[in-house]
Amino acid sequence: MLQALAALLSLQLAGEALARGLGWPVPGPVVGMAVLLLALGLRPRWLEALKPTAHGLLAHLSLLFVPAGVGVMLHLQRLGEEAWAIGVALVLSTWIGMAAAAATAVWLMRRQESRQERQR
Repeated sequence: MLQALAALLSLQLAGEALARGLGWPVPGPVVGMAVLLLALGLRPRWLEALKPTAHGLLAHLSLLFVPAGVGVMLHLQRLGEEAWAIGVALVLSTWIGMAAAAATAVWLMRRQESRQERQR
């Protein structure tokens, strides 16, 4: 489990280094997740090694929102001043995220169906 956590954190670090080193306007952890996706595509057996650690992290994900909640409370007045822009950004980003997730799910289902047809 410790090795899996170290691997996940190393990929996050690699993503941060890539994003900063190349000057990309993308958060490092997002780049790290893309590197993780690429790594799992190249080595699918790594999924079984990472799965227990990922489930453990997801089980306690709500704890990671405590610092964000404290930050929101500290800047409550500014949030009120920028409520319209924040609301529009939240709605648009939610729609874009849902569309991307749906497109990915459809693509993966079609890919799985084509693999199953080839196996028959």
